[in-house]
Amino acid sequence: MFAVHLVSFLFTKLQEDPTKKVDRFLYAMRLHDDQLKDISARFQAEMKKGLSAESNAAAAVKMLPTHVRSTPDGTEKGQFVALDLGGSKFKVLQVKVREGMGIRRGGVEMEEKIYPIPKELLSGRGTELFDHVSESLKDFLHEKNISLEKKHPLAFTFSFPCEHSKLDQGLLVNWSKNYRVRGLQGKDVVKTLREAIDRTGGMNVEVLAMVNDTVATMMTCGFDDQYCDVGLIIGTGTNACYMEGLRNVDLVEGDEGRMCINTEWGGFGDDGALNDYITEFDREVDAASNNPGKQIFEKMVSGMYLGELVRLVVLKMAKRGKLFDGQVSDALRTTGKITTAHVAAMEQYKTGLNNTRDILTELDLNPSPDDCVAVQHISTIVSFRSSNLVAAGLAAILSRIKRNRNLRTLRITVGVDGTVYKTHPQYPKRLHKVVRRLLPECHVRFVLSDSGSSKGAALVTAVAQRLASLRQQVDETLCPFKLSQEQLQLVKARMRAGLEAGLKTKGSSAIKMLPSYVYRTPDGTEHGKYLALDLGGTNFRAMMVNFKRQNARLYHKIYTIPLEIMQGTGEELFDHIAQCVSDFLDYMGMKNAHLPAGFTFSFPCEQTAIDTGTLVSWTKGYKATDCEGHDVVSMLREAIKRRNEFDLDIVAVVNDTVGTMMSCAYEDPQCEIGLIAGTGTNVCYMEEVKNIEKTKELIGKPDKEEQEEDKQDDRTEREKKEVDAELSKMCINTEWGGLGDDGSLDDIITPYDMEVNQNSINPGRQRFEKLTSGMYLGEIVRQVLLDLTRGGLLFRGHVTETLKTPGIFETKYLSQIESDRLALLQVRSILQQLGLKGTCDDSIIVKEVCGAVSRRAAQLCGAGMAAVVDKIRENRGLDHLNITVGVDGALYKLHPHFSRVLKDTTEVLAPQCNVTFLPSEEGSGKGAALISAVARQMHG
Repeated sequence: MFAVHLVSFLFTKLQEDPTKKVDRFLYAMRLHDDQLKDISARFQAEMKKGLSAESNAAAAVKMLPTHVRSTPDGTEKGQFVALDLGGSKFKVLQVKVREGMGIRRGGVEMEEKIYPIPKELLSGRGTELFDHVSESLKDFLHEKNISLEKKHPLAFTFSFPCEHSKLDQGLLVNWSKNYRVRGLQGKDVVKTLREAIDRTGGMNVEVLAMVNDTVATMMTCGFDDQYCDVGLIIGTGTNACYMEGLRNVDLVEGDEGRMCINTEWGGFGDDGALNDYITEFDREVDAASNNPGKQIFEKMVSGMYLGELVRLVVLKMAKRGKLFDGQVSDALRTTGKITTAHVAAMEQYKTGLNNTRDILTELDLNPSPDDCVAVQHISTIVSFRSSNLVAAGLAAILSRIKRNRNLRTLRITVGVDGTVYKTHPQYPKRLHKVVRRLLPECHVRFVLSDSGSSKGAALVTAVAQRLASLRQQVDETLCPFKLSQEQLQLVKARMRAGLEAGLKTKGSSAIKMLPSYVYRTPDGTEHGKYLALDLGGTNFRAMMVNFKRQNARLYHKIYTIPLEIMQGTGEELFDHIAQCVSDFLDYMGMKNAHLPAGFTFSFPCEQTAIDTGTLVSWTKGYKATDCEGHDVVSMLREAIKRRNEFDLDIVAVVNDTVGTMMSCAYEDPQCEIGLIAGTGTNVCYMEEVKNIEKTKELIGKPDKEEQEEDKQDDRTEREKKEVDAELSKMCINTEWGGLGDDGSLDDIITPYDMEVNQNSINPGRQRFEKLTSGMYLGEIVRQVLLDLTRGGLLFRGHVTETLKTPGIFETKYLSQIESDRLALLQVRSILQQLGLKGTCDDSIIVKEVCGAVSRRAAQLCGAGMAAVVDKIRENRGLDHLNITVGVDGALYKLHPHFSRVLKDTTEVLAPQCNVTFLPSEEGSGKGAALISAVARQMHG
């Protein structure tokens, strides 16, 4: 019975599937998904280390910036010469790129010639190798009858690791692929090529770009597929590149746009990161290589080593008696006898086993059918591990891109080249399947490069030419917005002249310089309860302010002004305001209190006293009848009387600029200027009364009744002087937005400004405001974008209905787009919300346009402010002035750069003034209450 079982056992052993023993022997090479995810996470960490300036030097994955900033968009065109150096042969090509027009796709035509490289040059001097390349280039130009006089742009594919400082410069890091050329490591390869071309002579070529084969592959595929942002090589060597956000690349200055990063991922594991995944066969391959300890990942996956890994496994299994009955041939012991081409042949679908038998027979072995099955399975495991490792690395890159773009799902294309990918029958399918399994949320398309890296290098050059031409045209468009110091000095001088002219009674001035009858700023002694009423837009705000011991407590409530009230009768409007005040007093429980009130009325008014204001004209959508030409304080008093529920003592009417100054002056005694930089723009400041000719009659010539009162006044001389001192200054509401209405700014006004002015509700008026305020900046930007698009420089020349719609580009978008924290993909998202589908390059240009328009606005406000502070300094006969500006307005508060540019410009143009800008916290409402308090003190 025992004998029967023994025979059965031996028979079972003899019949055992030969693949099972291979699986047991190579279990360490069979990677499951959890291991692949772990490897992917490790590679992501290595990428991050390589991108950081602090850790790059020690990083195994070098993450080299290529200075390729854009993939093709189909508008590239031109004729180029290309060189492709990366193996035992090199190619010279003529490449013609045809621009896509309408529905016609762009195209590429190529003629090429392959030139052999003598073996002695692979280990000779660098000058000898590049002289051979240059002479071959000249031969090609002659053979193809390409003019030697005409300058030809040249693209150079150089498939070795280089550090780029720009597109046409690259320092060789190290040789690979059996190249051992002397005297070039650490040198600029492009410079070496140029010197060789000069030595050869008789050619007129300009080397515009140098890229490696991985980048060129991405560009080749990108010409036909706009989603191609990754390049992958799986051939003799292996590498990957991808488009990274420039803000994440420490090694390159600037943070706008994208740049292709050459990962040089073959070095992954050189620092020990893959030690727990490396097998004894990998160690043996590494030890026998000409660069032990280097390119560990490449030695696990690339075509140069796959055949050798298979040979070492077969040899060890044979030595252990698991193959060929323990027989080992001399050929099997010989390095390089099994190649990657053999591995591909062994895995052919129908002929694989026959191919395996033939290959083993050529190695002087006598394989059984089971031996053939086992060896074929060894090849499968080794090549499957290669595709799994590549999938893990690719998953890391795609995950990073997806995270950078803040997307839930990612649609992307990977351009692929390399002999392993092209010739191995199962490799592509395995790779695709594993990538999609590791990243189910990514829709990944793989595109095989049809023309290799040479076409890609030419496309890199074509893209570089397109971007250079685009940059020149965009710069020319934006040049008029870039104001020189001389131009800003002129604006300052014209503002100063306008301020002076506006103070005079005779002659006209574009700057109105309206007296506010506010004679001093708060001194901190203000006390008591005051009501502040604020009307300036679609809302009305009622506020109660209690001043006590240099503190202010505020209570407020906001009321909406319905459109039918804004555009109804004046009586209806002021009755509505009275109703809101009544509700607020009920809310505060102060209906019976007779409170002094300040009225912030942010519409143009002419004042003859602090508590009177005649409405000049409505703005901001108001059209209430029977108001213009009438005193708004009287209209409010009459509405309160009609209501007959409460009584108010309206002490002052002010505009928002004066209110802002007063509000900030309560916090800072040096605040004597108010600035509004929001929907509109304006400035007020404390002027010497003696300079205000408009008020001299009222202030300097008391009537007979007043003279009689003075005679009876028993005040001391000192008290009289104090009163005179209090009346020595007055706040002037400049209404500086009118600068330029007389043509004084025509030399800096652009065609885009003219278009905005012409389409406004008040053509020819408020010219300075139309260059500087939030109501107009977005529209200026839209006009520039429209012009650039019509010129084919934006959105691929597609002018949408959205872009043609006035007012669609609100100024708030400038603040969002120019935010330093906002990535370009988020800029694209904002544009998409506006119906503007653009590329990353479009986003860069849009951001530049926004920056040019808003910077000019801030500089112009700075030039105007310099005129104001210098005038105050000269009024007071000071060599140096310390002063504070109270500021309000969304443009100043929300725009990321406006406040800094405003301050810097003021500092440069008024060097004898130290100007502090203080943002108003409570705005003009608190200011109106303060004016009421100051007025009460002065008259009380």
